[in-house]
Amino acid sequence: MDKIITQLKESRNVLVTSHINPDGDAIGSLVAMGLALKSYGIKAVLFNESAIPAVYRFLPGVALITRRYPQKCRFDTAVVLDCGNLDRVGRAAATVSDIPAVVNIDHHVTNDGFGTRQIIDPNACATAEIVYRLVKAMGIEIDQSMATSIYTGIITDTGSFRFSNTNHAAFAICDEMVKLGVQPYKVAQHVYGTYSLGRIKLLNLALESIEITRNGNVSMMMLTQQMLNETGTHPEDADGLINYARRIEDVKMAALIQERSNGGNGAGGEKQFHVSLRSDGSVDVAAIASGFGGGGHPNAAGFGIKATLTDVKNKIVQLSETI
Repeated sequence: MDKIITQLKESRNVLVTSHINPDGDAIGSLVAMGLALKSYGIKAVLFNESAIPAVYRFLPGVALITRRYPQKCRFDTAVVLDCGNLDRVGRAAATVSDIPAVVNIDHHVTNDGFGTRQIIDPNACATAEIVYRLVKAMGIEIDQSMATSIYTGIITDTGSFRFSNTNHAAFAICDEMVKLGVQPYKVAQHVYGTYSLGRIKLLNLALESIEITRNGNVSMMMLTQQMLNETGTHPEDADGLINYARRIEDVKMAALIQERSNGGNGAGGEKQFHVSLRSDGSVDVAAIASGFGGGGHPNAAGFGIKATLTDVKNKIVQLSETI
C-alpha cells in the first residue's frame, strides 16, 4: 500500500474508474476515492462508461462522474476500482491500459492481477472497505460526503449485512461513517425505498419471465431490450432484480440473462448477453463464471456471452445438472 500511496501523492492527473453497469460498491468506491484525491489537492477525473442507476444519484459528488472518456487528458495514474479484469472498464479498457501507472483495487477472488500496482483483498467485504483503508493510510480526513459513499458501498455489497461477505470491518467502518454524519435511514430510503413506475413495470415483466429448471436447482430470469423499451427503463434499472429469483424456495442458483443493446444480431440470431449469477451459498458461482471468461465472488458473479437466448438458457440448464 505504501508504494501506491507514494504513486498517488506524486501524480498530477489521476483517472478514477470502475466497472460498467456499476453497482453500489463500484459507485461508492469511485466517488469516495475521487473526492479523497481532490481533497488532497490531486487533480482527479471520475469516469464510468455506464449511466448511474437512479437509486445512487443521491450520493454527494456523483455528478462529478463523466461517461465520456476525457481523451485530451494525459493521465499519469489510473485507479481502477472493483474490476476483476481491466476489460470490465468497458470500451476505454485499452486506453486505460496505456496510462503509465494502473492501480488495481478490488476484492474479487477472481481478479487477474492486472495493473502495475494492486491491492486485492478477497477478505474485504467490499471494495469500499479497501478504499476506506487507503484513504485513512494517506492521512486524508474523511468528510460526510466520502463517508456516505463508503457507507453505501458497504451496505449494498453486503446486502445490508445479510450476505456471507459481511465481516467485522463492515460493522466497524459503517459505525464510524455514521458518527461522521451518515444518516442510515436516508441512505436506505434512496437505495431500497424509492422506485420509478417504469422500474415497477420492469420488475413485473422480469418476474413473469422466471423459469425453474426441471430439477429445481436453478431459476432463470430474462431481461430483453423489448422489455426495457416497453417500460421506458434502462439497463441500470435492473439492479437488484436477480434477488427475486434467488430467493425462491429450494433454488441453489439464480441467473439473470440480460440482453445488451449494443450486442447486435450475429450469425444464426446470436446476440450479446450478460449473465448475472447468485448462489444460496451451496454453489461457487465465481468458478462457474470463470469458465465463461467472467468472474466475481463465490455467491455473486457474472459473465458475458454471445449466443442465442435459447443456447444461453440451454447452457444454464446443463449447469443445473451439475450442482
